[in-house]
Amino acid sequence: MQLAATLNVRDFINNRPLSRNQWALVLLCFFIVAVDGMDVAIMGFVAPAILSEWNISRPAFGIVMGAAPIGLAVGALLAGSSSDWWGRRRVLLCSVFSFGIFTLFTAFARDTTEMALLRFITGLGLGAAMPNTTTLLSEYVPERRRAFLVAAMFTGFNLGSALVGFAAAALIPAFGWRSVLMTGGALPLLLMPLLLVFLPESARYMVVRSYPVQQIAKVLSKMTQARLDGVQNYTTGEATVGVRQPIAVLFHEGFKLRTVTLWLTYFMGLLVIYLTTSWLPTMMKDAGMSIDRAANVTAMFQLGGTVGALLVGWLMDRMDPNRVIAVAYLLGAAALLAMGLSGLMSASIVALVVAVGFCLSGAQTGLNGFAPGCYPTMARATGVSWMLGVGRLGSILGSSIGGLLLSQGWGFEGIFSALAIPAALAGCAILLNRRSL
Repeated sequence: MQLAATLNVRDFINNRPLSRNQWALVLLCFFIVAVDGMDVAIMGFVAPAILSEWNISRPAFGIVMGAAPIGLAVGALLAGSSSDWWGRRRVLLCSVFSFGIFTLFTAFARDTTEMALLRFITGLGLGAAMPNTTTLLSEYVPERRRAFLVAAMFTGFNLGSALVGFAAAALIPAFGWRSVLMTGGALPLLLMPLLLVFLPESARYMVVRSYPVQQIAKVLSKMTQARLDGVQNYTTGEATVGVRQPIAVLFHEGFKLRTVTLWLTYFMGLLVIYLTTSWLPTMMKDAGMSIDRAANVTAMFQLGGTVGALLVGWLMDRMDPNRVIAVAYLLGAAALLAMGLSGLMSASIVALVVAVGFCLSGAQTGLNGFAPGCYPTMARATGVSWMLGVGRLGSILGSSIGGLLLSQGWGFEGIFSALAIPAALAGCAILLNRRSL
């Protein structure tokens, strides 16, 4: 096929089938998200063994458990602007190496202060990885398939979180809790050679940053497996934004409303999800349910979320994505209300937990696939990462507020009925986002 002298990279990728190398990028991003999920969840599985060996209380260990989420939020906020200035590939390589090496170092911590500091630094890398995998993948896949492929990538997070649990069950009795952290740190480091060889820079980013034509052609040709002979200039086809700083784009005319609505939606969604997954097992145990039964019921939330993410992503590629995400949040709010009204010991509790996970996790993952298209290339990573960073504040609030509500006498019914409100607000916010597009 004869190509024009000036090539629109966005249209070129959108009009072609996925090449073998683009599929390989999907797989690489899936692996990155999987090891990210492992290292995010890892402390929850080793904490009981550490508490026993160090003979410390749960409140005393709280500084360790809270360090990584704070690092995740800070890392996400910093990663976007860094990526929009220095490149997706460079920041992503640094983030994977960082959370791998510092998870490994955490195995040798001597007290809670050292461990908290190491977990905070680990969180910086973990927080930087997610927005950059999302941005890089979204810039290399056709927009008609973007939402589903990003959702499929994010299922790696659930897989990694589950695998580290199985690893902990096998390793701790035989080798102790440090072996789990060593494994969690080693896997990202083992992934590094593959990333160094096969992870590309974003061609759209290279165009925006005025890389040499030959360099852009080399990367784009390799990724799409297409000959680009005769192309003398590359463009993204995007309108010029009247600011130079990526962070300024988020609040520039035309982007302010979508920025605020994306932040509000993601914040509310993570508040609900983290309160549910953090405190549902405790509430079930307090109600007389066995620990293994409580764990199995809560695990159904993740199972429902994985299926929901794939379905929501598939629908987003075929329908108005704002409406698909909004409907998922609103259905999740209805399922939460039904959980609260039915009660913890209801025969339908398992089905309702699956429904909540299906709708809310599906919507939340769908938002990850939707956000990159809301911003121009020069500020895309910043837009995605700040949404994730602000959302992390919702996860911190959700994880902590559950204990406060329980201490104030709130029961299962009241908490989950009330959670329908932020879930509904998330749905309304993303509908309002349509006015900015």
